[in-house]
Amino acid sequence: MKNINNEVNLDANFWNDLYLSDDMGWDLGEVSPPIAAYIDQLENKDIAILIPGCGNTYEAEYLLKNNFTNISVVDIAPVLVEKLRKKYESNSQIKILLGDFFEHQGKYDLIIEQTFFCAIDPSLRLSYIKKMKELLVKGGKLAGVLFDRDFDKKGPPFAGRREDYEPLFKNYLEITYLDACYNSFIKRKGNELFILMVNNK
Repeated sequence: MKNINNEVNLDANFWNDLYLSDDMGWDLGEVSPPIAAYIDQLENKDIAILIPGCGNTYEAEYLLKNNFTNISVVDIAPVLVEKLRKKYESNSQIKILLGDFFEHQGKYDLIIEQTFFCAIDPSLRLSYIKKMKELLVKGGKLAGVLFDRDFDKKGPPFAGRREDYEPLFKNYLEITYLDACYNSFIKRKGNELFILMVNNK
């Protein structure tokens, strides 16, 4: 993936280097509190869940601790995927997939967004939304957090604002919720939105 802002190729090598150097500045080191709160109110533990651009996948770890049984995570960085496969090698409730999200095939009841949208080139945002619609079953949901801020440095992460997101999403997914998080991680307070989109169009 070409970064149109600074001509960096956001490919597997780029992300591998970040994970090898442990230079993932926006990694919280734990599950995002708004996502944990959303997961806490889910009753069906058997729904098919996807976490794209999963990173260190604290969200998947939280799902497993809460007895969810059908979790898939996908990332483009081989180094990261190999580490996750070793970590979860004895757990049949999670699938660790190496690959490009935009080429991924499957059907899911829920897709969790956590710092993936901000990691891809902004020129791919519409493609991201179309792919989400394709991967979600009818009535399936996209839930998670998006940044609501600008950044001093060139991305990733890439900036975005609520007024940018709404026109992009509304023609493909029903926007059930798109508003400021009330329970953000302390360092992100005031800088992120919780989203809940439904594939019923």
